[in-house]
Amino acid sequence: MNDITHVPIAELRRSLPKRPDGEGSVQVQMDPNLRIGTARVFAVYGKGGIGKSTTSSNLSVAFSKLGKRVLQIGCDPKHDSTFTLTKRLVPTVIDALESVDFHPEELRVEDFVYEGYNGVMCVEAGGPPAGTGCGGYVVGQTVKLLKEHHLLDDTDVVIFDVLGDVVCGGFAAPLQHADRALVVTANDFDSIFAMNRIVAAILAKSKNYKVRLGGVIANRSSATDQIDKFNDAVGLRTMARFPDLDVIRRSRLKKSTLFEMEPSPEVEAVQQEYLQLAARLWAGTEPLPAAPMRDRDLFDLLGFD
Repeated sequence: MNDITHVPIAELRRSLPKRPDGEGSVQVQMDPNLRIGTARVFAVYGKGGIGKSTTSSNLSVAFSKLGKRVLQIGCDPKHDSTFTLTKRLVPTVIDALESVDFHPEELRVEDFVYEGYNGVMCVEAGGPPAGTGCGGYVVGQTVKLLKEHHLLDDTDVVIFDVLGDVVCGGFAAPLQHADRALVVTANDFDSIFAMNRIVAAILAKSKNYKVRLGGVIANRSSATDQIDKFNDAVGLRTMARFPDLDVIRRSRLKKSTLFEMEPSPEVEAVQQEYLQLAARLWAGTEPLPAAPMRDRDLFDLLGFD
């Protein structure tokens, strides 16, 4: 196998283009006045279908069980991030804006914010019509509405659950608000390949924003040998691991979080893992100075026996 070399993180940041965020095709300019405030902000990314929404919703409940006031923002055109919290597909911010012909001053809080299980407040940003528009606009309008209605003033934790397959400038927009980015992955090559791309996006955003890598959440993974190998190579660490349990699948079918499922040793173990993850994140984590690998190096690391 070829030797894999890495450039120090500080050198990588210095090597990024010295241009304002928003200039060029890979960045989206956001209103610099749109600051969320004092809440701890986490952005959850990962390959499509990896369980980001399940992870985000159960993590939101875990924070609420610790007595925190939580707001979860789904940033995916599928708009099902808060499905298990609210027991339905709630109207999106884009739906609400369209209903008032994009005059946001006519909207009420109840038009786009919904209370979910254990008091978690839920917002679905939605997305632009297929093939048109930009996810960054949707995220920006969502944060703007929340600030205008003072909904962020009394919030302790904000969780962005973000479409993560293609980390374009638009869907990377939540990174401009987040303190820590968390990556959900499984112990397989495709999931780790997506994680590597997400690490690159976070590195790019960290040039101009406070966001830093918080860590990895291993999902649907009995083993973590491939994740561990990648983490060691790039400077990441796994913060929590959730095996591929049927009770997790059934919780989605029941429109429920894992904290609402019938008690069993298996369910209680997963609940404790989420509660420990929430407590660890609330206590604060050191940023991880991870650097992405080149595609060929990643194939050499994981793609062959």
